[in-house]
Amino acid sequence: MEKNAVFYGVIGLIIGSLLTLAASSNQPSDPTAMKKDQAKTETTDTVGMMSMHDMVEKLKGKKDDEFDKTFIKLMIDHHQGAIDMAKEAQLSAKHEEIKKLADDIIKAQMKETEMMGEWNKSWGY
Repeated sequence: MEKNAVFYGVIGLIIGSLLTLAASSNQPSDPTAMKKDQAKTETTDTVGMMSMHDMVEKLKGKKDDEFDKTFIKLMIDHHQGAIDMAKEAQLSAKHEEIKKLADDIIKAQMKETEMMGEWNKSWGY
């Protein structure tokens, strides 16, 4: 029994090392290329991989128009993510309660997104 545990531990270590090596080899070796890729991800029109924590961090230190413009951009992205999720729920959810919630989310988030889009226009963002 103890030999099996050691054997599986070694196999896990080897597989983990190979996965780490594979993941690191997919990264660009040029640090400026990594920054460009990161900037490209951060400026995408969808939430993508950006977490709520990342969004809050993007707001820190900003004031006035710079804050408002960034806040609206991030909230529109966030709302679009909620709309996309709700559309999936409409198609795939089992329970009618989830589908009804998805309908409500879509209506509310679209209304707020339109409102923030109007603010963008009227405030010159």
